[in-house]
Amino acid sequence: MIFDTHAHYDDEAFEEDREELLTSLSTQGIEAVTNVGASIKTSENTLKLVDQYSNVYGAIGVHPNETGELNEEKLNWLRTQSAHKKIVAIGEIGLDYHWDEPEREIQKTWFIRQLSLAREVKLPVIIHSRDAAKDTLDIMKAEKSEEIGGVIHCFSYGIEMAREYLNMGFYLGIGGVLTFKNAKKLKEVVEYMPIEQLVLETDCPYLAPVPNRGTRNSSLNLPYVIKEISAIKGIPEEEVIERTNHNAKKLYRLK
Repeated sequence: MIFDTHAHYDDEAFEEDREELLTSLSTQGIEAVTNVGASIKTSENTLKLVDQYSNVYGAIGVHPNETGELNEEKLNWLRTQSAHKKIVAIGEIGLDYHWDEPEREIQKTWFIRQLSLAREVKLPVIIHSRDAAKDTLDIMKAEKSEEIGGVIHCFSYGIEMAREYLNMGFYLGIGGVLTFKNAKKLKEVVEYMPIEQLVLETDCPYLAPVPNRGTRNSSLNLPYVIKEISAIKGIPEEEVIERTNHNAKKLYRLK
């Protein structure tokens, strides 16, 4: 059974068929999904989903581009809610310089604060890093993030950066981008990295794999990613499913 470690099923793209889709996943080879918060609102949505669906786990946190909303009261709310038995990570948190808002210093401040929160509540982190490779790594090293653990979501850098995170014990989240024609760098990373540190993710409704690129993504598209990993690694698809399922449960500290 497949474990989708990063999804956004609270997104409005699923308004019309969310119930039907989530309840049918187990009959289509998907054992579990982690729904990931990116703001206080989507973290609230995530808490509702984990209560409603037995196959959905959750992560709560504030995405770098949303950190302008954070204050002590909201950080305390995240702290309190992290005690929920189906909240398995703090995330997605990190740095995103693609849009450069809010300003970088605000992003950095709340990235550090949320890393500290994860350490305090003893949960792994889900890291979002776009166009901010050096600053993300510098902060994570300064904060001794290897003691916290977690996953680099939608990994998008090269082998050298991958090596840094793998040496820190982090997992790399691999999804639909791996199937894109221009994903040469990512294919090299997947070939290089140990399967023991690879987890599957969709980031749905975004980043649907080929041949469905450009459409709404869901966990049902993961077999295309599995097929690509299988070809790159030269191992059977069943082994990719089994190993990544085991990795996901280890990442999120599930029994």
